[in-house]
Amino acid sequence: MYLHDALIRRDSPVRVLLIGAGKFGSMFLAQVPTTPGLEVAVIADLRPDAARDACRSVGWSEERIAATTFTDDAPQAIATGDIDVVIEATGHPAAGIVHASAAIGAGRHIVMVNVEADALAGALLAERARTAGVVYSLAYGDQPALIAEMVDWARCCGFTVTAAGKGTKYMPCYHASTPETVWDHYGLTPQQAREAGMNPKMFNSFLDGTKSALEMAAVANACDLAVPETGLTFPPCGMDDLAHVLRPRAEGGVLDGSGMVEVVSSMERDGRAVAKDLRWGVYVVIEAPTDYAAACFRQYGMNTDAGGRYSAMYKPFHLIGLELGISVLSAALLGQPTGSTRDWRGDVVAVAKRDLKAGEGLDGEGGGCVWGRLMPAPASLAAGALPIGLAQDVPLTRDVAAGDTVRWSDVSIDDTSGAAGVRRSMERSSA
Repeated sequence: MYLHDALIRRDSPVRVLLIGAGKFGSMFLAQVPTTPGLEVAVIADLRPDAARDACRSVGWSEERIAATTFTDDAPQAIATGDIDVVIEATGHPAAGIVHASAAIGAGRHIVMVNVEADALAGALLAERARTAGVVYSLAYGDQPALIAEMVDWARCCGFTVTAAGKGTKYMPCYHASTPETVWDHYGLTPQQAREAGMNPKMFNSFLDGTKSALEMAAVANACDLAVPETGLTFPPCGMDDLAHVLRPRAEGGVLDGSGMVEVVSSMERDGRAVAKDLRWGVYVVIEAPTDYAAACFRQYGMNTDAGGRYSAMYKPFHLIGLELGISVLSAALLGQPTGSTRDWRGDVVAVAKRDLKAGEGLDGEGGGCVWGRLMPAPASLAAGALPIGLAQDVPLTRDVAAGDTVRWSDVSIDDTSGAAGVRRSMERSSA
């Protein structure tokens, strides 16, 4: 609390290294000039000139741009810069692990916009950060950190967390979507998407369920929540019905049990729009611990299930990078994360979108070969499932049928070094 007071009382600015000046990074950069005491000292991007252009596009002055270091060598910037906080916003799981490891090794706080890397090896990275005495944090403004905040609020108020998650646009057929077909679902032509600078693989990941799975894995791992045994079910549900739908099945809801992550759809299965949908928002469903608390739900106008025992709080929107300063300042000024991986509860595994043949190369998150399904980490370990974060540029050694999980044994991959080596180390420590 009172982060702004702490910021303006600080003798020196909080100095930041931003890695990745894409959409999320650009939204953060837009807020820097109006946040006195916050300074982006270095921006690392594979295209430094494009990063400069991004700064101009969000309103930076030429003087501010000239005072900022731009580089394409993120590890060097981490090692040598006078930096308080590193923001990893590349979205590339292997790069994210490299950068997070380097930041932790250099004694710098790390804010992981890169949920792909967090889902792949966050439990190990967070433990390394705690040992090193630095903060490893989810990114405020992105849905996992906002959900973690709501879960923390609920528990601090003495409520049982029944469910937590977010909304999205979902239909079962979306799991088969490819970069070639994705724009049909968004009502755009490929030309319109290109002119808007929209990445087809990124938007396909949003649509085919992979991004939702990654974000819910992050929430489960940060908040000690359970993961549905068969993956996310995406029940159609609006804001007014959260407490009714997201209850345990034994109470008339759709959940396997209490204390679970789930994503609600903004579309009915027949394609109709859900009333008061939560497509851009986040939620937590809570259970009153006593009859007295349940009565207070009614007295103060909260939406409840028919029995009055369950209710929900939600935020209908999230502002992504515009809110990221909260994570940066919380780490630098308070030494606290805005959500951080505690345990390995959920994993996101590669599932074949179509019949795949031996010799094919997997094309990763948002591609045409596989999508990412959420599953309990112990089940993933037992199945030898290949995480979606490593299903990029690796060849299959055997056929995999549509709908089947791709396994480590189905691909040719060096799992002794790099991101795969880090992931294998986490698996061994969790076995």
